[in-house]
Amino acid sequence: MLRQFSTATFARVHRRRRPDSVRSNPFPFSFPVGSRGLCLALPVAFAMAAAGCSSVPLKEAGTLSSYGNLGAPKGKLSKSRVYVDGTRLSPAKTVSIVPTTFAFNAATRVKSDADRVMVANALDRALCISLSDKYQLVSAGQPADLTIRSVVTDIVPTNKAMAGVSTVVTVGTGFMLPVSVPRLPAGLGGLAVEAEAVDSGGVQRAAIVWSRGANSLQNNSRVSEVGDAYSLASKFSSEFSRMLIKGKEPKGLDVSLPSGQRMKSWLGGKPKYAACDAFGRPPGLMGAVAAKYGAPPQWTEKKPKPAATY
Repeated sequence: MLRQFSTATFARVHRRRRPDSVRSNPFPFSFPVGSRGLCLALPVAFAMAAAGCSSVPLKEAGTLSSYGNLGAPKGKLSKSRVYVDGTRLSPAKTVSIVPTTFAFNAATRVKSDADRVMVANALDRALCISLSDKYQLVSAGQPADLTIRSVVTDIVPTNKAMAGVSTVVTVGTGFMLPVSVPRLPAGLGGLAVEAEAVDSGGVQRAAIVWSRGANSLQNNSRVSEVGDAYSLASKFSSEFSRMLIKGKEPKGLDVSLPSGQRMKSWLGGKPKYAACDAFGRPPGLMGAVAAKYGAPPQWTEKKPKPAATY
């Protein structure tokens, strides 16, 4: 009887001495307060980043030979209306790219003429390199089976101050945490373009009206007014060239591996066709490093050869 009483008494005393925090914690261990705060803050940051993107509406500038063939608007990240005549595109062997121009309203949103030329070059260069997988590229003004004309119809300038702050936050957390905090969802830029491919008789065989805003997860912040437009120019070119090569509206993401000539060109090497040199060569690995650390694309962009005129 005495043994039973002593055991029960000990149990009651032990329960009274246990801290409330221990009794209410079902886990055998707990994180420090700072770590728990960090674990809560990271998902919130990622959720904000996922929701953060710049909205750029589709915009017509009246430069296409026809808008009547375009389909209904589609897409989420990239919005577009497209038309493609695969049967008439199939026989084409040669392509000429007319240097990209800016609609008046889009041009007035970018202060520097050099920045506009840089965005146009990036778009045309990406288009030229991608199309080289199927077509022979010839210089602008030369006879070709297809002639491509592109016009930037709108630009949402990147807020340089916010891009700088975002770069500091992203790069800084990358040194302290296993995963960097995404770009801050503020001051994001965007781009809108319309383009068409016409045959030697001037008949429209493919056309697109396209727009896309930068988002916090996929676009590095770069301290430049056209930092996002510069990056998105290659996104447009990728989508339009894919449509021209396949001869139909592409479905879903492009998961195919890039060709050898494309990889060589993107690394800054000699392009497959000399006509592409008119738009300069990609900045390669230096450009990728600069983008990661928020440097303006102007720092690594290579100037085109004098053959390119605007």
